[in-house]
Amino acid sequence: MSNTNMNSGASQGISDNANNTTVVGQSERSTLSTEQKIALITGGSRGLGKNTALALARQGVDIILTYQSREADAHAVVAEIQASGRRAVALQLDTGAIGSFAGFTEKLQQVLAQQWQRHQFDYLMNNAGIGGHIAFADTSEAQFDQLMNIHFKGVFFLTQSLLPLIADHGRILNVSSGLARFSLPGHAAYAAMKGAVEVLTRYLAKELGARGIAANVIAPGAIATDFGGGVVRDNAQLNQFVASQTALGRAGLPDDIGGVAAALLSDGCGWINGQRIEASGGMFL
Repeated sequence: MSNTNMNSGASQGISDNANNTTVVGQSERSTLSTEQKIALITGGSRGLGKNTALALARQGVDIILTYQSREADAHAVVAEIQASGRRAVALQLDTGAIGSFAGFTEKLQQVLAQQWQRHQFDYLMNNAGIGGHIAFADTSEAQFDQLMNIHFKGVFFLTQSLLPLIADHGRILNVSSGLARFSLPGHAAYAAMKGAVEVLTRYLAKELGARGIAANVIAPGAIATDFGGGVVRDNAQLNQFVASQTALGRAGLPDDIGGVAAALLSDGCGWINGQRIEASGGMFL
């Protein structure tokens, strides 16, 4: 995990724990404009979401990130984004709790109005997720439903709830997995949800095209993070296996993904739509 820097002399941090909201703003705010791009990243307190948030901030994008329970980590990411000169807000959200989305959307509207004097944001990255290594024969209905709610149903209905807040000509980037292309035992339910997200993304691209909104998928390969209990990062044997099956000869790192995600949301990639971009270093070619 990367170190965080807090430039307390340049700005003031405000924590609203009662509303599960963390805001860091500039002490001398410049005039805000609809030209300023704003990205909402679910699961942005760690891993690939955090890396993408920092990459976007370096490109001049302001960030709204969500976290489920890691409030301290969210504070640290917000501070790091602020230290780079951008504005950031962290909001609590359980992306598997579909019934909470209406309240989250209302809270987001308030934050956009208060912090940016805006009613909409530009980029949505559906990134939040959990790992799960469960053999098909051993997968319980409860485990299946948890993965479904977080990785597919939550993505479907959160995106639907947020549609009025996504600006025309905005972008949606959904996170899938290399496991939707290649098959490894123990990932049947997880990979099936990611496959569903890939199909959904094509439909989003088709149905939202009239608003100029592009929707794409980024599909990471095996990445050395704390995801799934950190097995790729911490299990030397598994890490070596991944490296041996990857054309570039190593397991992926968060920096390999955040830059690709940020690029897909940049102006230069505006004509890419309805596509699955795999960022796996050439795994299982």
